[in-house]
Amino acid sequence: MHLAVISDTHGHILNTKRAVGVIESFNPIAVLHCGDIGSAEIPNLFARWPTHYVIGNVDSTTTKLETAIKKAGGIYHHNFGDITMHGKRIALLHSHLPNVLESTIESKLFDIVCYGHTHQAEFHTNQQTLVVNPGALYRAKTHTIAILDIQEMPISAWHVDIG
Repeated sequence: MHLAVISDTHGHILNTKRAVGVIESFNPIAVLHCGDIGSAEIPNLFARWPTHYVIGNVDSTTTKLETAIKKAGGIYHHNFGDITMHGKRIALLHSHLPNVLESTIESKLFDIVCYGHTHQAEFHTNQQTLVVNPGALYRAKTHTIAILDIQEMPISAWHVDIG
């Protein structure tokens, strides 16, 4: 049971389409976008899956983004998503707001914390919480997404280079 986690698309259509092609091969139950969407064109590319979005620091046209997300059938969480899927509580944020990432991880309320902003792909576990940064689809040396298998215990996670 896979989740695809992406971040920092920055409105870059070509890289986002490449990511969509990779995501299709995993047949995810949902996609989580950790902010810096960058363009109202991006949500439509993920319309085939239930997709959750938070905004990032470059998302200045939030009204247009919210409208595009809802039109594509996505779920708009503003700055912070608190999502439960298959018994796993997931936090979704961009991490550009001071101390929010750290306090979310330290709260011990979440099984998974997904964040973006740094453009650095990483996984680590803080006590029982899996912390995931999928990397970035734009403005990064390597363009990556993260795939999580939330059915496995512990949750398995890996990064995929989209080329």
